Amino acid sequence: MRHASCHSTRACRTCGRPAWRRLPMKRFAMLACAAALAVAGCGSKSPTNPSNAPTIFTVAISSQNEVPPISNADANARGQAIITFNITKDSAGNVTAATATFNVTLSGFPAGTNIILAHIHNAPAGTNGGVKVNTGLTAGTAVVLTDGTGVLNASNIAVEPSLMQDILTNPQNYYFNAHSTLNPGGAVRGQLR
Repeated sequence: MRHASCHSTRACRTCGRPAWRRLPMKRFAMLACAAALAVAGCGSKSPTNPSNAPTIFTVAISSQNEVPPISNADANARGQAIITFNITKDSAGNVTAATATFNVTLSGFPAGTNIILAHIHNAPAGTNGGVKVNTGLTAGTAVVLTDGTGVLNASNIAVEPSLMQDILTNPQNYYFNAHSTLNPGGAVRGQLR
């Protein structure tokens, strides 16, 4: 039997029970359920359905970013490369497949310039690195910049999953560049960011 004095914060004057012993079992059960829900809510930092949304890099490219900077007729060349990666990830967030689409606008080249190659290379700013993602452009399929401006497009270019993961993790260690006939080592360049 509960006494009116059992509701106080001190010991009951009638039965002498301490206040902590008078908590109803319902309160204890509710606290236990809340604790269990809180623990159940704590899980992996990885989402169960990682985003497969495209990742887009917008890269300002310039002849002055090449190593060494271009000083011949291509010296004023510039442009922008929009590189869209379509990525598939597993439930742990690991890249399992990827493709790249390149949309590149170029300007400031001499009229009639041929763009013969375009790639993503691995190297930080100020150094040159090897080709990692090739757009498929060749001297035989060159883009001719009739008036010194033009557009280069390439789509559905396969990207190795481990390479894609590294690009996502360390984009500053990769750059895009386009090569001209006059500058076959690279005419315009910009780091991924």
